[in-house]
Amino acid sequence: MKKIMIAILLFFVAVFFMIQSTFSDVTINKYPDYQSVIEDNATEHGWIPAILPKSAYEIAETHNLDTNEIFGSFKYRQDDEEKLMQDLTIVPDMNQTYTWGNFLFKIDTNAKHAKFRNKPSS
Repeated sequence: MKKIMIAILLFFVAVFFMIQSTFSDVTINKYPDYQSVIEDNATEHGWIPAILPKSAYEIAETHNLDTNEIFGSFKYRQDDEEKLMQDLTIVPDMNQTYTWGNFLFKIDTNAKHAKFRNKPSS
């Protein structure tokens, strides 16, 4: 009887995880370049910050419609670094974190790589 109860429990746990993964509201998008982001209206949806440099490439973003969390990254060319950094404001006491609009950024100027996320809800 104990084995049957364990088997039933495992069955329902497996079904739960299958349903959870099938109906997830998490979406992952990858874009080769700036133009692809524009064509997909990703900045208009608020998934990617509108200050994305025109030289951006290897752009990725993940958004969760249930929790409204957004995470992403992109690489950029040297030509756009000065303009990008001018548009960002450093956040005091946050270990080289920058802000623009509703987004927070971590910028690696050596690798020309940026990570972003939306600001957490209060």
